[in-house]
Amino acid sequence: MISKRPPYDKVLYTVSLVLVLLGIIMVYSAGAIKAGEQYGDPFFFLKKQLLWALIGCAVMIWAMNRDYRTFQQYAPLLFFFSLFLLLLVLVPSIGVKVNNARRWIRLFGISFQPSELAKLSIVLLMARVLAKRADQDESFMKRFFLPLILSGLVCGLIVLQPHFGMVGVLLCTVLALCFAAGVRLSHLSVIALAVGAVAVLFVVTHPYALERVMTALDPTHASAKAAHQTNQSIVALGPGGLLGRGLGESYGKLGYLPESHTEFIFAVAGEETGLIGSLIIVSLFGVFLWRGTRIALRAPDLFGAYAAIGITFIIVVQAVINLGVVVGLLPITGLPLPLVSFGGTSLVTTLFCVGILLSISRYQTARGRLA
Repeated sequence: MISKRPPYDKVLYTVSLVLVLLGIIMVYSAGAIKAGEQYGDPFFFLKKQLLWALIGCAVMIWAMNRDYRTFQQYAPLLFFFSLFLLLLVLVPSIGVKVNNARRWIRLFGISFQPSELAKLSIVLLMARVLAKRADQDESFMKRFFLPLILSGLVCGLIVLQPHFGMVGVLLCTVLALCFAAGVRLSHLSVIALAVGAVAVLFVVTHPYALERVMTALDPTHASAKAAHQTNQSIVALGPGGLLGRGLGESYGKLGYLPESHTEFIFAVAGEETGLIGSLIIVSLFGVFLWRGTRIALRAPDLFGAYAAIGITFIIVVQAVINLGVVVGLLPITGLPLPLVSFGGTSLVTTLFCVGILLSISRYQTARGRLA
């Protein structure tokens, strides 16, 4: 029986909006100078981020007020639509190539990154398939073969762009879903080893990816060009101290730190708001993980539980990878900080994910299917 709880998880809702608000502030602070130089308007990035935030919040509110089981019905359609878009990215006349990577589609003057939608589609489709097969007495191969093949297909198309960071997020999420669905640790270990072997193969066959990995492992012996972004990110974080230099006072964004308003926005936030501000951002993602996991455990059915786990993981894992890159623990991936970094596709899609998660929370029970 559905318990009489608030209509949605207000803590998760508040945390998500706070992250969006912090992102808007930091996008302006980190990108005003670059926007002024490139577009003649220091508010250019701020205006676009505000527009995307409004669209994203509208999508979130729409999703949270729908029965989440509706998305189970349309999961296959969304998945194949995402596959179609991923294929379009690879078409030279349609896909936009930036920094040796073809990750965007540009239509009617608007750039769109299909891999952002693809990661949500694979979560919803896996949740649907795993939930339907949960009560069937099937072998490991029969139960998990289709979800793993479909996930591999999406990852393969994203590798061709290439976008190894997004593939990493998807693979971690797929493994988490398999674990939640009851895959034995022995089987999970085999899958992880196979994925690791393929990852190593792709890294060693792509020089730029290998250079990034080696730079992360030993930045002191990397070329100045290869280690520039990582070094400048760490240099920006260092002087922040406890309380930071103050909003708008970052030195890193003065041309020293590339992508200061996108992938490395946390470095600027750390420099301007210090350790306290950095810990607040990290803590907000920690709260997001807690509430998302809580929603999964209290979901009334397995689709809701698996969807909640998958959505929580794609957001939190991406945040962890981004933070790892900024502090120099992981190679540069090109992944934005969810809800915070500049970027329309990422922001709108992530808020769509949050909306589905909030919809699941409206139907949560005192003891869900996974509890």
